[in-house]
Amino acid sequence: MRKSVNTGVSFGLTSGTITTLGLMVGLHSGTHDRLAVAGGILVIAIADAFSDALGMHISEESENLHTGRQVWVSTGATFISKFLFALTFLAPVLFLQLSTAIVVSIAWGIAVLSVLSFVVARLQNISPWRVIAEHLLIAIAVITATHFVGDWISRSFK
Repeated sequence: MRKSVNTGVSFGLTSGTITTLGLMVGLHSGTHDRLAVAGGILVIAIADAFSDALGMHISEESENLHTGRQVWVSTGATFISKFLFALTFLAPVLFLQLSTAIVVSIAWGIAVLSVLSFVVARLQNISPWRVIAEHLLIAIAVITATHFVGDWISRSFK
C-alpha cells in the first residue's frame, strides 16, 4: 500500500505544481485579474484533480500488476494530493498583490518540486542534482511557455 500512496502523492504533487503554476502564470499574463487567477486555481483543484486521479486509476489498472485496493489507494492519493496542493497556491493570490503572489507561488512550486525530486533521487540511490535540474527545467519551460501564451492571448483578443 505504501508504494501506491507514494505513487499517487508524487504524481499529485508534481501535477499540482506544474499545472497550477502554468495556469496561474498564463491567466496572470493574459488578464492581470485576481478573480480569473483565483477561479482558475479552484477549477484546477477540482477538475484536474479528478482527471488526474482517473488517469492514475486507468494507468494502474492497465498495468495489470496491482490489486483493486492498490489501484484505489493510488487513485485516492492522487486526487487528495493534487486537490489539496493546488489549493495552497490560492493563499498568496488572496492575501498578496497579484504580481507578488505569482512570484511567491513560483518560488513555492520550485521549492516543492526540488524537495520531491531530491527524495525521489535518494530513493533511487542516484545523485539528486541531476534529477532536480531535469524537473525544474521542465517546470520553467511550462512557466515560460504559459507566460508567453497569456501575453499573446491578451494582445490578440483585446
